[in-house]
Amino acid sequence: MTSRRSSMRRRISKWKESLLHWDRRMVHTIGDNRALQKLGRMFMTATTLGDGYLWASLALGLLLFGGAAGRRYVGVGFGVTVANILSFRLVKTMTGRVRPTTSQEQRLRTRIDGYSFPSGHATTSFGLAWVVSNAYPHVAIQTSVYVVAATIAFSRVVVREHYPLDVLGGAILGSAVAASLFPFLTRLAF
Repeated sequence: MTSRRSSMRRRISKWKESLLHWDRRMVHTIGDNRALQKLGRMFMTATTLGDGYLWASLALGLLLFGGAAGRRYVGVGFGVTVANILSFRLVKTMTGRVRPTTSQEQRLRTRIDGYSFPSGHATTSFGLAWVVSNAYPHVAIQTSVYVVAATIAFSRVVVREHYPLDVLGGAILGSAVAASLFPFLTRLAF
């Protein structure tokens, strides 16, 4: 029985190391891609907008022009975002995964913290995309918010602030938090 567990642990450890090796390799493959480098400004803009500017602008528009339903969904989005920030901060602290290595100048200019998993941009963007797509179930809106969320998340890999698995983990975490809180928060009166 003990040798079976030991064998299973070795296989899991080997699989995990292989996955992390792929992740480290991919951040450099994506970051060094010439076609993506030509779109560098677009990805830097997406990263900057993912700091909250885009979602805050959407919230302001809904507050001003969205009526009672818009105000309610801004409250839901705010609640989901707070929960997502708390969640990704907790997971980052627990995992302690260090961000990809970049130049010292870029590290000082762009980093809020040194931890990488999960991506906070991906977590909050996919959480808000989930809220918007469920609050406004129109294909054009749903497609648009997920394209925006995916672009913000992918930009984090292109600018080498996160590994691909950080972004994937953030997207899953953000969506899961939004899916679990949305029914509860929509019943509250904001």
